[in-house]
Amino acid sequence: MSTLPRAKDTRTLLAAQLVFNIGFYAVVPFLAVAMRDDFGMQAAAIGLVLGARTFSQQGMFLVGGLLADRWGTKRAMLLGCLVRISGYATLAAATDFPLFLLGAILTGAGGAMFSPALESHLSRADLVVDGNLAPGQSRPRSVFVWLAITGEIGAVLGPLLGAALMGWGFGASLGLGIAVFAVFTVVLWIRLPSLPPNAARTPEAAANSHSRNHPLRCLRNRRFVAFCALASVNMLAYNQLYFLIPLELDRQGLDSSWLAVLFLIASALTIVLQLPVSAAVRRIGESRAMPAGFLLLAAAFTAACYGQVAGSSAVPLVAVVVLLILGHMTLRPTILAAIPGFLALGDTAGRGAYYGLAASCGGIAVLLGNAAIGQLRHWAENGGWAGAPWILLIGAAVLPAVLLPMVLPVRGQSVAMPAGDRTS
Repeated sequence: MSTLPRAKDTRTLLAAQLVFNIGFYAVVPFLAVAMRDDFGMQAAAIGLVLGARTFSQQGMFLVGGLLADRWGTKRAMLLGCLVRISGYATLAAATDFPLFLLGAILTGAGGAMFSPALESHLSRADLVVDGNLAPGQSRPRSVFVWLAITGEIGAVLGPLLGAALMGWGFGASLGLGIAVFAVFTVVLWIRLPSLPPNAARTPEAAANSHSRNHPLRCLRNRRFVAFCALASVNMLAYNQLYFLIPLELDRQGLDSSWLAVLFLIASALTIVLQLPVSAAVRRIGESRAMPAGFLLLAAAFTAACYGQVAGSSAVPLVAVVVLLILGHMTLRPTILAAIPGFLALGDTAGRGAYYGLAASCGGIAVLLGNAAIGQLRHWAENGGWAGAPWILLIGAAVLPAVLLPMVLPVRGQSVAMPAGDRTS
């Protein structure tokens, strides 16, 4: 078998992204409701479990990329599928908090191993023309746009399937997820060629991979650390699609089909508006786009507070999702584009560590933020005001809107980044 990727492998990789997202979104959006309704768990415990899942994925993205470089992308993807299957099996067997926590961590770790390997394999497949490497030549970047689109299609189909299966219980959704990942693990093993590890491709790459200075260099950049801490609020806000919003639907007595509708709205907005939003960001510049994006998040959470006053209605939650997605579409590519500006001149080998630190800070923000939000939610359910968690999120969004322009690099231009962020 050829050790070079083939252009036709792109179809397999795009299908993998589609299937992986279907299996993910058929389960995770319904995890909070299942833990509460089926097992009587409190909001604080639910928030910790969901935060641990996001942290295990975000925090291990750099590890997943290193595994793909060392072992090869095919092995890393297969391992990611197997780890996610074990996570879903653990959730299916869970009846108490420790097993739910373990299952959530394994689920996140599987995604951290799978996604960087898929993107790495796809980027290398783009450098192949008729089975031969074409130095300096690649197909149009539309393949990465299709990667985002197939991911969004999976994000639409997954919640619809999950909502349909919830009538048979949460275990049915988990069974579907396990079956999907098991089947596609076999498909990937058969159809995908084994590529040589990235770290072994050139002597220069091997030398860079053994450098001990680059991985910690980003931690000494205090301005960048501050940037990551502030920008991580975007991930915390986006995670409320899986935490507060499902719980709010449940509080209002709205069934799981409403959650599928909200995810459908989120996916449709992303597919239709990501390119126009990105074009608008380029026109106004990142120093203005970032505050605008965080103010959109603050507006979303303000709409949620209004919903507490308006009574039981899904309309405020629709407004919350629309504003939240608009803010996220504004922020995600802008944050990614700003990161290279923090690197020292010529410090290309350390770029992965910078992106890894940014992703890890997002995971930490979700873990700590959801724990605090869960405590406020628990207080609200015992006589407090239900808008308290949303007030905390409003303050968290306003803070980077004010402070982020102060820590952005003075020099450096934004670069075009692929759209889409529905990592699973």
